[in-house]
Amino acid sequence: MHVRTTTLRADVAKIDEGIAHVRDQVRPAVTQIDGCIGMSMLVDRETGRSIAATAWESEEAMQGSAQTVQPMRDEAVEGFGAGSSDVDAWEVAVVHRDHAAPDGACARITWFSGDPNLADRAIDIYRMGVLPRIQELPGFCSASLMVNRETGRAVGTVVFEAREHLEASRESANRIREAASRETAATIDEVAEFDVAFAHLHVPEMA
Repeated sequence: MHVRTTTLRADVAKIDEGIAHVRDQVRPAVTQIDGCIGMSMLVDRETGRSIAATAWESEEAMQGSAQTVQPMRDEAVEGFGAGSSDVDAWEVAVVHRDHAAPDGACARITWFSGDPNLADRAIDIYRMGVLPRIQELPGFCSASLMVNRETGRAVGTVVFEAREHLEASRESANRIREAASRETAATIDEVAEFDVAFAHLHVPEMA
């Protein structure tokens, strides 16, 4: 499984308009492309930062969709009032879903960077050491880890039922994150929190 993420900085006044366009126009179109198995979107309503993710059955399907998806991306960027977007490709390494994210769900994303040669070790540590602790946090919905084996980058996402659960988990999540960073010899590049605009990624369990 592979995921393409598109990150943009929206005009905060146009976030709802942009979400509606992506949900009602882009998602139905992109999910009709061969190999696409779903789409989700996260937004930060204070900064305008928004991340759209499309999931693909294979790397070949993801790469083959690039030209078809480009006009959709351009329309979405315009709809959000953003000047540009950043696109990244990831291999899905771990997915565990306790239950679907309800309305009002929130997500915390952590970006890491490390030695590309240690990707498999980092995945094992996440699966066996990090995930069991994360899923015990109140309000836990799901967690995933995606990696880029060429660059050594990784991104972990945890979804909670509500903002109150996200906020209450910060201290525990920080301890888990710091321990994982030490064990994997990875650098924590950034941690950010988002509202879940919609979640229809449909990536199967990979825990």
